[in-house]
Amino acid sequence: MKLSPRIVPDFSSIDPEAWEHLDHGDNPFLSCAFLGGLESSGSLGAHSGWQPHHLALYEGEELVAFAPSYAKTNSHGEFVFDWAWADAFHRHGLAYYPKLLTAVPYSPVTGPRLLTRRHHPDPAQLRKRLIDLACGECEQSGFSSWHCNFVTGEDSNVLEKSDLLGRSDWQFHWRNPGYASFDDFLGRLQSRKRKNIRKERRTVVEAGIDFEWKCGDEIDESDIRFIHRCYTGTFHAYGNHPALNDAFFTSLAKGLQHRFQVAFARLDGERVAMSLFLQGGGRLYGRYWGCTRDIPGLHFEAAYYQGIDHCIRNGIGVFESGAQGEHKIARGFMPTRTRSWHFVRHDAFRDAIAEFLSRETGWLDDYRDELLQHSPYRRDEA
Repeated sequence: MKLSPRIVPDFSSIDPEAWEHLDHGDNPFLSCAFLGGLESSGSLGAHSGWQPHHLALYEGEELVAFAPSYAKTNSHGEFVFDWAWADAFHRHGLAYYPKLLTAVPYSPVTGPRLLTRRHHPDPAQLRKRLIDLACGECEQSGFSSWHCNFVTGEDSNVLEKSDLLGRSDWQFHWRNPGYASFDDFLGRLQSRKRKNIRKERRTVVEAGIDFEWKCGDEIDESDIRFIHRCYTGTFHAYGNHPALNDAFFTSLAKGLQHRFQVAFARLDGERVAMSLFLQGGGRLYGRYWGCTRDIPGLHFEAAYYQGIDHCIRNGIGVFESGAQGEHKIARGFMPTRTRSWHFVRHDAFRDAIAEFLSRETGWLDDYRDELLQHSPYRRDEA
């Protein structure tokens, strides 16, 4: 049957049942609760520089492929940094914005981006058609470029064969080979690193902190208020704009249920911090952390060690704790490559960016080699 391309300006127009027939790998960021909740809560839109411009393919009236995409008028909330590209365009009198972006808003998480219907006879062809649709939209709608960020799996295989510019970077992920306990994990580390983690955890315990975990279907209004208070406090502390509102967190908790997890830190029965995690597809994703009191060691405990412990208890294989953070290496998180792909309409800039990316790849490989020199794991565990 003939494929029909469509631009979807409102995620709510997608039938939830049809969405569940797409292969999104149980990734919580590709759920109706997350993508739809961002739009329905007003957490994104033209006011934020994230205008929904989703790419879809239909066979008749059946949704067979979809790429969550946005017309962007800035580069905020993407975590694949292209501000230098935008500046170069501006200095040459060219407009970099608007651009077209396929990604999960505000979330530096890996996952499928070119979603295809499960059991379709030719998913690779569907992905190729989505790529063609994206590049065609740049010409049709006047976007300077198309970007597909934090790509994995079969998407990468198809994107790599297309005439696109590839880019990579490093994040820090913790991997669980089947630890029986947190002490089992510590036993794989060098003595000095093991002692430091135990000291950090002991500091929090001796301060009188304990933790309560709650999942989405246990979350109430007071929990949401505290989560949002901590989230906004962290963003303001670093001079950033908190884009997500409490309505988004409410709908996300309700929609994801057990895949929405929060560790609340308590002191004398009073909540003083929280870390919010999403889980699915064999991974735990650390998303937001915040506190109302500055207590030594609390950030490491709430954002990292509680998450590691949760993975071990529940047999979760990978813990992605977010973007950047070399300090994570000492706590067992190791560099993992992330990938993105880019189409640039302007020929001269495409050639210049390609040359830059070639040099950048070498720098990043050297950076990775340097990071590995600081691995906390015993050599016989490397």
